Amino acid sequence: MKNVIIKNSNLNGVVELPPSKSAAHRALVCSFLSGGGNVSPIIDSNDMRAMRQAISALENGENTVDCLESGNTLRFIIPIAAALGKNVTFIGSGRLPERPIGDYLRLLPEHGVKCTSGGSLPLTIEGRLTAGRYEIAGNISSQYITGLLLALPILDGDSEIVLTTRLESKPYVDMTVKVMRDYGVEVCETKNGFFVRGNQKYKKRDYFVEADWSQAAFFLAAGALGGDVTIKGLDVNSAQGDKEITEILKRFGADIRLDGNGIRSRKSKLTGIEADVTDIPDTVPALAVVAAFADGETVIKGAERLRYKESDRIKSVVFNLKKMGVDVEEKPDGMIIRGSHLKGAQLDGFNDHRIVMAFSIAALFADGDTLITQAESVNKTYPAFFEDHNRLGGKANVVCDGE
Repeated sequence: MKNVIIKNSNLNGVVELPPSKSAAHRALVCSFLSGGGNVSPIIDSNDMRAMRQAISALENGENTVDCLESGNTLRFIIPIAAALGKNVTFIGSGRLPERPIGDYLRLLPEHGVKCTSGGSLPLTIEGRLTAGRYEIAGNISSQYITGLLLALPILDGDSEIVLTTRLESKPYVDMTVKVMRDYGVEVCETKNGFFVRGNQKYKKRDYFVEADWSQAAFFLAAGALGGDVTIKGLDVNSAQGDKEITEILKRFGADIRLDGNGIRSRKSKLTGIEADVTDIPDTVPALAVVAAFADGETVIKGAERLRYKESDRIKSVVFNLKKMGVDVEEKPDGMIIRGSHLKGAQLDGFNDHRIVMAFSIAALFADGDTLITQAESVNKTYPAFFEDHNRLGGKANVVCDGE
């Protein structure tokens, strides 16, 4: 296990972000179902490794699919394997076995697939998925919807997904539909869900993966709090919902603008806001850090699903903010943060990449040094995070626990 020790500094300069994990995962599945084509660029992060080895397991007829700690991989690949008639067992590590899969345990047996599970991983499936009507709540995880959308077009017959509640995190589903369309597969959005025509064919093609707006949040926050950071390679017309981070930061008062090189974020006078993050929950750790330095009160709501991520991110954020001296109140769906004077502290990384990255930004502007445990968790999505952090002028020193 590793810790990172961060000293005060400002981040200045230009950074290029890794490719979007969300877009890459969807493209890799579509490429697999098409039978070929190159997906690039791909970085060697833990989540990308999880998806690639899961697809390889299906290609090679293996009996076990190890999804590591990747919720995307698990929830995308379960219905894909079922649609292909694979008899396999899904396993995972970290907090993944605790994350919900109950909707699949209900839906798959209704459509021809036997599920053997104690309510979580390991899960064994047998049989071939059949077309039909799939009723599912839209407020648990959009990953279920994406998994079904990817799988249903290859079934023999038409299907419909009927949402029994409002669809939350809809931009992630929009991204799925967009990538599927890029591979020649059409989905029709209906009043209460989606209609998916069966017997469609994914088309072989090479696919370019755009940069990751989810990772942009951390460096945009760093610029707004006390630096001058420009991020290159982001698509302002992206289907990624987390591109909304720029508009939310502007509401805080951040100086964020397009320039010739990309998206530029500069030190600004910040004031608290109210933010509903129902569709963009992954931005919460970065937004919470900005709120901690902003004058007045910030209310973050609509983040219930964060309790089922790599950590309970509501509890994790609140715990670390309190350690740094922030006046923060935990709520069932978010938190209330009152701008404070932050002090360096020993923080818990909670084995959660977004917690480690967010508090690596908070530590830049706190009084005194900060130590964050489980720094290696950034390898889940952004292995070069601390390299880029330091390249911009940061002072992050990653050391083995006990050094």
